Amino acid sequence: MAYQGGCHCGKVRFSVDVDLSHPITCNCSYCSKRGSILAFTPASNFSLEKGADDLTEYRFNTRTIAHLFCAACGMESFGRGKGPDGTEMVAVNVRCLDGVDLDSLKPQPYDGRAR
Repeated sequence: MAYQGGCHCGKVRFSVDVDLSHPITCNCSYCSKRGSILAFTPASNFSLEKGADDLTEYRFNTRTIAHLFCAACGMESFGRGKGPDGTEMVAVNVRCLDGVDLDSLKPQPYDGRAR
């Protein structure tokens, strides 16, 4: 389905076509503190509409995921990386999508600590 989303202050906005039937919660040191619910989609399904100059990047551990957050409000609404097959992917923070009923989701736990 197609969604609109963005950061808290509105400087970063995007549109994305993403399947919300299999979101995850990750227990790695970063995600567990952030508390986001993640859904993944190929980068071709994601369009950053505004705010490219307002994004700050953070990488840790293997440095393979570009965690991107708004420099003004600090919200990470999405990140960029590669899927297991090498496809460029976007991890969308479902909490940053407009109009999503979070109570209707059934996020699956992902053991990021073990990776």
